[in-house]
Amino acid sequence: MLLPLMLLSSPLFAAETSWNATDWWVWPAALFIVSFLIGIVGVLAGIGGGVLFVPIVSGFFPFHIDFVRGTGLMIALGGSLAAAPVLLEKNLASLKLALPATLIASIFSIIGALVGLWISAINPDYIQGGLGALILLVVLFMLRSKTQNYPKVASTDSLSQALQLNGLFFEPTHKEEIHWSAHRTKRGLLCFTAVGFLAGLFGLGAGWANIPVLNLIMGVPIKVAVATSKFSLSIIDTTAVWVYINKGAVLPLLVVPSVVGTMLGAKIGAKLLPQMSPDLIRKLVIFVMFLAGIRSITKSFGI
Repeated sequence: MLLPLMLLSSPLFAAETSWNATDWWVWPAALFIVSFLIGIVGVLAGIGGGVLFVPIVSGFFPFHIDFVRGTGLMIALGGSLAAAPVLLEKNLASLKLALPATLIASIFSIIGALVGLWISAINPDYIQGGLGALILLVVLFMLRSKTQNYPKVASTDSLSQALQLNGLFFEPTHKEEIHWSAHRTKRGLLCFTAVGFLAGLFGLGAGWANIPVLNLIMGVPIKVAVATSKFSLSIIDTTAVWVYINKGAVLPLLVVPSVVGTMLGAKIGAKLLPQMSPDLIRKLVIFVMFLAGIRSITKSFGI
């Protein structure tokens, strides 16, 4: 009984003391159910669980935003570690492409995590409101963006050649090997500074931004972009989450049901994927994220 009492009297529930009357086990159980659904939808929509988890849980649960962000990074990290070996084995994730991008993003993810915890110490509503605004921007981007399966790269730049940002993979639908190379490398790597900073600041992971940068800016095929992004999260989120762990913002009571629920949901989502309409799922995700973004903003104003 001591652990539940300590948790209920801790900053975990400090933002809304009226929730303290609820039995302590209700919230982990509810968190598991929500994370399970997020895991299903995340796979069907092709996005990481963190970008759904953080705005939904921070907006509709009574947990402090710092603990939610730390848990969001753990969810993104767990999914990446589970998928990375398979993606590397199939030659879809590119180490040559991931290493310079993750090095830059990792450095700025640490900076973002430190800045986020500093801002939260002043007033967590600033982070809550900023998160809502970012989620609405992501929704807008999802409405307007169009992926390119095989972008045309007329010529590579000197930095891309020096880093050997090229490769090939087998495309089973065409039954042929696809050769690819990257361009606009300086612009792409510059974008990863912002990606890493925002990943650490809001605990969203970085897949929602990695893929557009790799595909639309650097000209990497969408399959390679998705796989490399998934692999890179195992490095970017590891560096950011250690800041949250060091500050005591990662709690097993939140992390365990969230990660387990998300992983189980992802398995169900993978089985449902062939039968589901991608357009329907995309619209559902946009609608849910829009509601979560609005809720985050209203919550930051105490509504």
